[in-house]
Amino acid sequence: MITIYNETLEWLKNPDTWQAFAYSALRIALILLIGRFVVWLVHKSVDRFVINRASKQSPGHARRMTTVGKLMKNVISYAFYFIVIMIVLSAIGIDLGPLIAGAGVAGIAIGFGAQSLVKDILTGFFIILEDQFAVGDVIQTGQFKGTVEVIGLRTTKIQSWTGEIHIVPNGMINEVTNFSINNTLAVVDVLIAYEADVNKAMEIIRETTKQLKHEHLVKEPDVLGVQLVAALAVTIRVIAECNPNMHTFVARYMNKEIKDALDQNGIEIPYPKMVTYQRSYEEV
Repeated sequence: MITIYNETLEWLKNPDTWQAFAYSALRIALILLIGRFVVWLVHKSVDRFVINRASKQSPGHARRMTTVGKLMKNVISYAFYFIVIMIVLSAIGIDLGPLIAGAGVAGIAIGFGAQSLVKDILTGFFIILEDQFAVGDVIQTGQFKGTVEVIGLRTTKIQSWTGEIHIVPNGMINEVTNFSINNTLAVVDVLIAYEADVNKAMEIIRETTKQLKHEHLVKEPDVLGVQLVAALAVTIRVIAECNPNMHTFVARYMNKEIKDALDQNGIEIPYPKMVTYQRSYEEV
């Protein structure tokens, strides 16, 4: 025990030991710094390439280019970080030959146990290649609905309209509804009281919709007519084609304008009423 202590003490007192340690630490710091700089430089190059290509493409291709750019940056980052780790281990003095051989054998064993991870990665590639959805699209998968923030190698991040971020493994994305590809339909049901003139109300609504101007309206709204005759009101349905995923904003705008027009022309909107009948003593 005393011999080991003395040898360790002599090793620590040896200036060559600290010189080698400082040299290794400097090499590792330099390798990490250069690796970080290379990753940053490649990310900037990818962003510039994607922006230049996307500006010359149609909106659909631009979405795909943006998504592919993010995926490329993820792949490049993982590859460079792996290389940097190998170089750092080599700088420390670890022989990489047996390590790489052992990693290959371990990789096969891990591959059988990490089937879900492989499934996530493969699904992520097919999402990009088939252009199922892209960054910025509003989608719904399972119980999650929101805007796609990131499509990674393993997971997809979806931000709901209330701000929550849902991180969904790509392998769990079996069914997707994309609300950002085709134009959507804004549906507005206008309730008219039975006492009001339905034909006049439809004419007022038709004239009002012809004058509507909204940035997301694709064409003039269409007044379909009486949709429902219920116990308390008559329902008139109006539809309008609008830009993808903008039907809620257009529907709110149409509701306000139609309501103002009906009020100005004296068309009543139904509300709960109570009729009281009081018998007189003469009827008894």
